[in-house]
Amino acid sequence: MTDHPDPAMAVVARGITQKGPWGHVYGPLDLDIAAGGLTILRAESGAGRTALQMTLAGRMKAHAGTIDVFGRTRPRAIFDVASLAGITALDDVYAAVRVVDLLTEKIRWDASWYRLIGKATRDDLERICLPVFGDLPLPELGDYVEELSELDGLLLRVALANTRPKPLLVVGNVDQVSSELDHRTLLERLVALGRQQTVVTTTVNHVDPELGCRAVIDVPSMLSSRAQTGEYIHRAPTGDAQAQGEI
Repeated sequence: MTDHPDPAMAVVARGITQKGPWGHVYGPLDLDIAAGGLTILRAESGAGRTALQMTLAGRMKAHAGTIDVFGRTRPRAIFDVASLAGITALDDVYAAVRVVDLLTEKIRWDASWYRLIGKATRDDLERICLPVFGDLPLPELGDYVEELSELDGLLLRVALANTRPKPLLVVGNVDQVSSELDHRTLLERLVALGRQQTVVTTTVNHVDPELGCRAVIDVPSMLSSRAQTGEYIHRAPTGDAQAQGEI
């Protein structure tokens, strides 16, 4: 591990580029993310944005360029100081699974191999979820994932990823929450988490500065000209082309 060049910075990336089997994914990209608070990257959905978030969390190695996350430069080392939540196909859960089952599985995963872990209790629910949900009502142990609202479902995924808080928490696209009120509530909860960690998430929307985000950083190579000028708002994916931003 090397000393971080600037303790005030959580992420310093220079010229990072990603390629896939079908060619260019993103980059070259320079990125500076300050330590602490909530930083929002404005970028449209797609393989590039997902790959960038995975790179920031040490789940993917950049094809070229350099990245430093709290003094770590290798993906394995970055992995140790970063949590990742809310990324489609990475932490999705079956709709028929109950909250108690998810909590139990995560507690067993976190525990030492020799410990016998029973089913999660109400105390476990509060211990894991209260830091993320704050004053919001917690889901019930017997609730099925399919019964949860978009907000509760995403907050639960964040809570499960954050059972052992790490310096960096990367949260997938907040536009998964389509309700304007719930979308704002989600950002407020991420701002609250940012008092203890560095939280990074993404949106394609303009962000109200009164929410208290540390920074909003446009990623021009991942924003269409219309998104950069704010001509349309993208929300959670639907079958409608206009909602997808394909206009």
